Amino acid sequence: MTITDVPPAARPARRRRIVLTVLLWLSLIPAAVWLLGRTFGWEAGHWVMFLAFTPYVAVWTLVPLAASLIARRWAAAAVAALIAFGFAVAVVPRALPDSDKGPAGGVELRVMTANLLFSGADPEVIVKLVREQRVDVLAVQEFTERGQNALQVAGLEEILPNRQFAPEWGASGSGLYSRYPFAEQAAKRNTGGFQQAHAAVQVPGAGTIYVESVHPLAPSERDRVPGWSTDLREQVPAEGGLPKILMGDFNATLDHRQLRDLIGTGYRDAADTVGEGLVGSWGPYDGDPIPPVTIDHVLVDERIGVRDVKVYPVAESDHRAVIAWVTVPAA
Repeated sequence: MTITDVPPAARPARRRRIVLTVLLWLSLIPAAVWLLGRTFGWEAGHWVMFLAFTPYVAVWTLVPLAASLIARRWAAAAVAALIAFGFAVAVVPRALPDSDKGPAGGVELRVMTANLLFSGADPEVIVKLVREQRVDVLAVQEFTERGQNALQVAGLEEILPNRQFAPEWGASGSGLYSRYPFAEQAAKRNTGGFQQAHAAVQVPGAGTIYVESVHPLAPSERDRVPGWSTDLREQVPAEGGLPKILMGDFNATLDHRQLRDLIGTGYRDAADTVGEGLVGSWGPYDGDPIPPVTIDHVLVDERIGVRDVKVYPVAESDHRAVIAWVTVPAA
């Protein structure tokens, strides 16, 4: 039967049903493409930035699913359900604690990372967090000499006297502060041009662990994506040597293949491990109209256990501080 065979009075209703069916199928295409790109690790151009918002797309997939069910378009509903399930598999585990959080025995260590936004972040807030949460090791990014001096005046070096600094003007500086002494310490410049301070921290009762303040180049422009990709690919893998902790502004979420590949070398994402992997750490905190996304991470290698992770606001920064309570192997 063609539309010309339908009685004239019924033709508008038939047209509406056809239009609704077409719109439902069209609404599935963007989410399907997004899921395929995320699953197979396609990361190029501005798409890299869009991938950070995958959890929001995951929620949106429930809309065409519900619409298809209400409209009784069963084929579209089946496809919508498959797409929603694919996103759920990728996203939902971050909100659920892992059964394996790593070794529970050992020495507790409290680590914190904070992006200081060109060192404009309130130093008093940073020092208060370190003091009240009894932080043992602090990694900072976007660390300048001005920020170094401000943190010193605020009393940070009285709490964490051991330090490795690589301050620079702009966003490329980096630093480490520690309650415990360093066996070795240095800084390296990544391919994207940012400094990454690192040190071998001598934890009493637990031997030595490797800690690095991580800050890959932000993929904010198309020509920066290769540098971002290389920076993540060149981070220190977990295998062998000292137990390792990488923490900082990774400019990547768990929806980016490059970060997942790094974790796959033997790390666990601390927030993801305890079910806090969807808590935002960057976005609207300095007034930008951006939904929060999770680009600040604490990665610990599998020889280190994770007890808890909390995220705290930092005045005058577009990032929130991440503090992780971890357990390092006893000596």
